[in-house]
Amino acid sequence: MIFTHYKIMLDKQILRDLQGIPMGIFLPMPVWENLIHKYPDIEIIDNEPPRWEKDFIDKRLNMVNNHPERLKPVEMLFEML
Repeated sequence: MIFTHYKIMLDKQILRDLQGIPMGIFLPMPVWENLIHKYPDIEIIDNEPPRWEKDFIDKRLNMVNNHPERLKPVEMLFEML
């Protein structure tokens, strides 16, 4: 019986505030464990990101500023997951 309820919960969920604005996500443990396996450092939180990460973020932000028409809603990402 418990397993049946667990299977029902195996979908990601977008958490929204009272106005319906997305504020976070819920990932089932199997999805989270897959992410940890794929990105082992995902849980390490440093105060300062490495230079390569800052450069990557700057590059992405410049692309967004130069091509805002390429932005897609976060719901599309969840559909792919």
